[in-house]
Formats: sequence, structure tokens, C-alpha cells
Amino acid sequence: MASFEKLFEPIKIGSVDVKNRIAMAPMGILGLSTERGGFSKRAQDYYVARAKGGTGLIITGVAKIENEIEKFHPGSLLCPTIDPGHFINTAGEMNERIHAYGSKIFLQLGIGFGRVAAPMMLVGQPVAPSAIPNYWTPSVTCRELTTEEVEKLVKMAAESAAIAKMAGFDGVEIHAVHEGYLLDQFTIGMFNRRTDKYGGDLMGRLALPVEVVKAIKKVNGNDFTVGLRFSIKSYIKDWNQGGLDGEDFVEKGRDTQEGLTIAPILEKAGYDAFDADAGSYDAWYWAHPPIYQKHGLYLPLTEQLKKVVNVPLIIAGRMEVPELAEKTLEEGKAADMINLGRGLLADPDWGNKLKEGRPEDVRPCIGCHDGCLGRGFEGKSLSCAVNPACGREEEYGVHPADTVKNVMVIGGGMAGMEAARVSALRGHKVTLYEKTGELGGHVIAGSVDEFKKDNERLLEWYKTQVKKLGVDVKLNTEIKPKDVKKGNADVVLVATGSVPSMPNIPGIDSANVGTATEVLLKKKSVGQKVVVLGGGLVGCETAISLAMDGKDVTIVEMLPELMGAGMPVPHSNKIMVLDMLKFHNIKAVLNTSMQKVKDGAIEVMDRNFKKSTIPADTVVISAGLKSNNALYKDVASTVPDTYVIGDASSARNIMYAIWDAYELARSI
Repeated sequence: MASFEKLFEPIKIGSVDVKNRIAMAPMGILGLSTERGGFSKRAQDYYVARAKGGTGLIITGVAKIENEIEKFHPGSLLCPTIDPGHFINTAGEMNERIHAYGSKIFLQLGIGFGRVAAPMMLVGQPVAPSAIPNYWTPSVTCRELTTEEVEKLVKMAAESAAIAKMAGFDGVEIHAVHEGYLLDQFTIGMFNRRTDKYGGDLMGRLALPVEVVKAIKKVNGNDFTVGLRFSIKSYIKDWNQGGLDGEDFVEKGRDTQEGLTIAPILEKAGYDAFDADAGSYDAWYWAHPPIYQKHGLYLPLTEQLKKVVNVPLIIAGRMEVPELAEKTLEEGKAADMINLGRGLLADPDWGNKLKEGRPEDVRPCIGCHDGCLGRGFEGKSLSCAVNPACGREEEYGVHPADTVKNVMVIGGGMAGMEAARVSALRGHKVTLYEKTGELGGHVIAGSVDEFKKDNERLLEWYKTQVKKLGVDVKLNTEIKPKDVKKGNADVVLVATGSVPSMPNIPGIDSANVGTATEVLLKKKSVGQKVVVLGGGLVGCETAISLAMDGKDVTIVEMLPELMGAGMPVPHSNKIMVLDMLKFHNIKAVLNTSMQKVKDGAIEVMDRNFKKSTIPADTVVISAGLKSNNALYKDVASTVPDTYVIGDASSARNIMYAIWDAYELARSI
């Protein structure tokens, strides 16, 4: 059995004693704050669940220090200064509950968003250190803050920290010299062109973060703990353009050397800890690493940072794999504490499960961003693709069933396994039928590549849970309509998934044509020149997989952009996929449809009806999926309490397969 002793050693952050070395990374609680800038009941339950689950230190999502100089729509974010009494009331109640579990909590204070403020959240013109383009809408120029406004930000930071202290927070974390937010923009020459005391040379650019910590300490006392969210390197290749790991480019933001230079200056100014990472909005896949990034991606940087600072170093960066977290702390070269972000969205009980020696029960994050950041972009509340109860813990949990039922689940993909898991968790007697010899459905092919191994981790977790819960799994068993009608099931959940959509064009049945699934599972041999038909997420990922295997790949897409249809691909994932396509020299032919598969080539036609040919030894079809719901249609009208879930209902993504199944299974 794996031992996780180092994770459960106590640590001191400033004047605050923390019971273990597990921290919850700051993540914006979009949709969970009140209109007056306080913590809603959902937000309180969300943080309390992580304390109850064994997290030693909780760092909240960002709270704006003011809402006048940079005005956001009411309820967009936490803000202690809009209505201090309301904030203290809602936060104080939450903090009392969190402290009952022996956990500590810091309020993250945001100095502002600046050029990265999303227009949908802003009221009026964005602001910045200088007149620079807004990230989301480059045609919009940010208004340069006056010296007096910057001085007011310092005052509001100290005031916000004082309110936080009154509300029972154990400290604050400043947001941040990190990710290209407003305070970070002041420190980076690319964004700061000021000539007053907050600009010019390096020390001028550091004046704002230095003044902020000094002001907070002056108001609250030197023993009041103030941490700093800190990006060591920006990974900015150019405006709105990030750089990949291993890519040769000139850093235009903060390079590693500058990061290592300014950290000791900020420590001397009074910061009690560094919550370290890397990246920027221009390279959002560093600051919000998707599935394609390595676990522990910041470790090479934080190992260098640890050599130049003496205060505790808290690190994030896909550190939720228990063995990696423990090993990093044992080595002691790159971190003093582990920061878990989406890992604690996926499983709030991460700490308790490791303490109890059950790492196999930790539900893994799959780096999809669909349930967290992706929902935020759609104006929806924070949650998690693999944990539907995230952000609504008390009202959407799983409870024992009043009446035990026989539940028949047909299909062993994600939806089927989630339905079986939740039904069994509630006490039902569950039988799961899968026509193939393996559970997993499309996720089996979707976890073949090294950059998709988190899907495999999730698949293994489901297999483990289904087994532990005593679900009767019958593999190699295809269920026919007569089997359902003659069965003794009280409830039938049909999760028969989806099948690839195949275009009706000449030559589609040729020997050199295969689906993305067939290619990824090595069921179809692949030549050197490959054309992938379909530029959705699966098509792009398959193209990258083939290019990494040395193939010459071209994507043919009918639409004017890649990943432009179907389920929205979260921003961080999408821009990384696009950069990976460029990095691997994958060609994209847009506004073009395939007309015919020929010997050694395909014939295509663009929107001007111009035909041409593209060499192709192999053609990979990735033109979407269509629901396989024939069984459901056959039995729905005659078998009571029959439901269709997952792709069988609507071919979408892993999140909705899990969410559909969860909703139905928790209610039957």
C-alpha cells in the first residue's frame, strides 16, 4: 500500500499553522457569489466540502478589492468592499464551519483583471497599466489607469484584507504577479509603458505589488499572513500567442531569469509564501493546463525558484496524481506544499482517501475544462465534468434509495458505468450488460495516446468503483429487445452509445479508409500520407496523434475554422490544440468537402465549387457521431421506467454522458 506520510506533515505559512501539506488552489467561483459580492450558500457548501474532505489550506477564488475603477456586473465575482457587512456575514459563517474541520482558509484578493477582463463581465471600458489591447477583443484599447487610481487600488487592497481578517480568514493571497492579470501587467515591460512611479525600470514595475503587501501589513499587523500567486515565466510568444514546451521562441513576457530575480525582492517586501505556477492568458494552456500538458509541468521552474526564496513554496500544475504529489514533497527540491485545483473539483475527499490508504478511490480530473472553465465561458455556474455535484454539494448529492430496485444498465461506456455506480451507491441491485469484452466505450480509443492518459485513469477508476460496489457486470453480452421485455428489471437505463457518422461518398468503403477509432486502436494500418476528414476536436486530436507518430497529416474541414461546430471546446484546450497542430506541421484545408476517395488520393471541392486532389495513402473519418438508440426505441413504449442516457440520447462529450447518467440514477 502506498504511503503518503509527507502530504500529512504540518507546515507553517507565515504565522498560520496548517495541519497538512494539501492546499486547494484558487479557482474563480463563477455563478456562486451573491450580487453583493458575498459567498452564496452553494459557495459555502463548496468550500466546506473540501475542508471536510481533508484539505489543510483552502485558498478561495479571486475576490475583487473594488468595483468602481474596474467595474464588473453585480454577482460576477466576490468583492468584500461592495457591502462589507454582507461579506463578513456570509464569509464568517463559512469560515467557522471550515475551522471546525481543522482547516485554514485564505481569501484571494484580486487587484484587477486589466487587459484580460472579459467584455461580458465588464461594465464600460477595460483598464490597464498602459493603453494596450484587450485580450479578448484586441480592437478595444484599455484605458490607462491614473497614478491616483493605482494608489487607490493599494488602499483598497489593505481595506479588503482588513475585512477578510474580520470575517475570520486566516490570511490572504494576492492575485497576482501571475497569469497576466492587472498586477502582473504592471510588472511586465510588454504591458507597462508608464513613466510615473509605477513604471520604468524593474523596481518601478514592482512598486505596485510591493506597496500592496506593505499596506496590508501596516493595517493588519506584520504577523498577518500574505501569500502571492506568482508566475515564474509567462510563455508569451507574441500578443495573444503562447509558446509550447520545447518550442523555440523569444519570451516577450516575463522570462525565467526575471522571475527568479524578482521573487527575492517580493519576499523581502513581506510576502509570506509563493503560490507558484507559469503562464498567461496569451498562453492559457500553461496557467490552466489541459489534458495535453504533463502532470507536474511547473516542477522544472519551481525547482529553480526554491533555490532563491526562503518562504514556503506552494505549487500547482496538475499535481493531483497522489504518487507524484508525495514524491515531490519527499524530494523537497521543488515544493513545500501541493496545490490542487481541478483535482479537488473532481474529488473533494482527495485528502481523506489518501489518509485512509485508498488512492485507487480518488476520482481523477481529466483536464477537459468542460465542467469548470468551459461552463464559465457559457455563463453557467462552476462545476466539474466528472463530478456533477461539484458546486451544488448539499442539494445534488447521492442519497440512499427509499425502495431497493432491480436496475438493468445496457452499455458499459461512461454513461453506463456512471449509472451503475450511482444506482449501486444508493443501494439498488444493479446488472450492467456490455456487448464487447471491455468496459469503456469510446473512451478506450480516447485514452490510447500518452497525452490522453487521464481518460484511462478515469476509466480505471470506474472499473474499480463498479467492482467495489458489487455491480454484476456481464461482458460479451448483447441485449436484444426481447431480453429487456422478458426481464425482471424495475428500471432500465439504455446507454448503448453512438457510432461514427460515415459520409455517403464514392470510395468510402475502400480498404484505405478507416474511422478515428479504428486508427487509434491500431485496427487499421496507416500509410505515410494521411487525410483526416473532420476538424472537430476528435479529428484534431487524431491528427496530432498520427503526426507524433511521424505521419504527414492533412485535415479537411467543411467549416471556416477547426473545432467550430458541435460541443464548444474550452478556450485553454482549443488554443493548445491549435498550437500543437502548428507545432507538428499539420495542414488544415478549410471550407472544403470531400467528394470522392480515389486510389492514393481524395478529391475535394471548396466553397467556390473548385475541385482538386490531395494525396492520401490513408483516409481517416472523423465526421462526428450519431446516437445508437435503436434498442431504446424498440422497448421504450412497452417497458415502463426505461430511460436513454449518454450518447444514445445525444452524442456529446464525456461530461454530458456522466451528467445524464448521474441525474437519472440519483432519482430512481
